[in-house]
Amino acid sequence: MTFIMFLHITMGTIAVLAGAAALFVRKGSRVHRGIGNVFFITMMIMAAAGIYLAFVLPMAISVLVAVFTIYLVATSWMAARQYDENINLLHYVALAMTLGVAASGLWFGMEAQNSPDGLKDGLPAFPHYFFGALALLTALGDAVMIVRRGISGKQRIARHLWRMCFAYFIAAGSLFTGPGATAFPKAIRDTGLLSAPEPIILAVMLFWVVRVLATKWYEGKPM
Repeated sequence: MTFIMFLHITMGTIAVLAGAAALFVRKGSRVHRGIGNVFFITMMIMAAAGIYLAFVLPMAISVLVAVFTIYLVATSWMAARQYDENINLLHYVALAMTLGVAASGLWFGMEAQNSPDGLKDGLPAFPHYFFGALALLTALGDAVMIVRRGISGKQRIARHLWRMCFAYFIAAGSLFTGPGATAFPKAIRDTGLLSAPEPIILAVMLFWVVRVLATKWYEGKPM
């Protein structure tokens, strides 16, 4: 095990634990902000280490997922830092980053589809197309926000929530059902319990996004 791999696993584990805590503590509290900062830092380190490992393997889909994770965490963190998210240079950088993921996903998917065995790095075209399409959707959202010159209120909090939760979903998937699952004993893997965190995270994400956008929960709450 290399130092980079150890760093990737360690930071990913801390991020998963911090993400779970952030989901269930009182939103906007000092504890929530502190845990959120831990989640942000560990996720960024984990994803950066993941990019290095993906280039070494090589594994194109892992590069896409790691870059997209950094994008999600960074833009979510920016949305949570101020009452009104005004446009600055970082938003244009983020837009370029997610457009790069979208274009790369399309390119890698076409490479897989046109290869003799229909695979790229052992994976079919669909996962590459999926992350490319998801990145394109987020890019469209960023473009709309830039045209509007910012975002505020419920929309800003919803942006923060779904992006941070989806980044958490990616990290949990990597740990529980992805490469990290080999760290668990086979008896635990065979129970199917490791598949439970991912749908739970998506359900919690949906709950909070709906609660913020469709109810009066957020009105008057400081963040």
